[in-house]
Amino acid sequence: MAISFELNAESRTDMGKGASRRLRHAGKVPAIIYGGNKDPEALTLSHNELLRNLEHEAFYSHILTIKTGADTTSAILRDLQRHPSKPMIMHVDLQRVSANEELRTQVPVHFIGEDTCPGAKAGGLVMHELTEVEIECFPKDLPEYIEVDMSTMDVGDTVHLSDLKVPEGVTLLELARGEDHDQVVASIHAKRVEEAEEEAEEEVKGGEAAGEAEGEES
Repeated sequence: MAISFELNAESRTDMGKGASRRLRHAGKVPAIIYGGNKDPEALTLSHNELLRNLEHEAFYSHILTIKTGADTTSAILRDLQRHPSKPMIMHVDLQRVSANEELRTQVPVHFIGEDTCPGAKAGGLVMHELTEVEIECFPKDLPEYIEVDMSTMDVGDTVHLSDLKVPEGVTLLELARGEDHDQVVASIHAKRVEEAEEEAEEEVKGGEAAGEAEGEES
């Protein structure tokens, strides 16, 4: 079953910092929607409704339905401003999308098989060099995420953007800029001697502590 997200919005004309503060005190979030060959429009969203949706990772990379009265608009989440210390959303930027126009956005990267791959079993250090990638596609082709299969990787192996399997109709923008933009997505390195020694020391200390505890009990 396809996931869908819908946000109820209200158009607003009261602008400025004071107006935004009043909205937040009333449990609302100031927002703006732009693009689609239309003028930007200031909106108000429900803070609680927005928080519920933000619990889903897919919300960040899906086409959203914005309902303003009787009108509905398709959009993507372009930017999100959070309070630095409170669980509060301060402002939201939305971008209109059209079924006939390609869009550019970031989608998350999901890593699979990293815990059981040969490199991890050999004690290698698994590194995630990228956590999201920029893509271009039509709205109907927008993926929830890009999958990175690490199940066969060994120590010294790397996965580049060119190694990724992307859905049909999706372009990785960095690759489109040239071969020298073929970034590393994930890698497995041999642990440094210092790290190995530190782990060995911790294991020894743990064993000694366990032995002392057993001695005290006896």
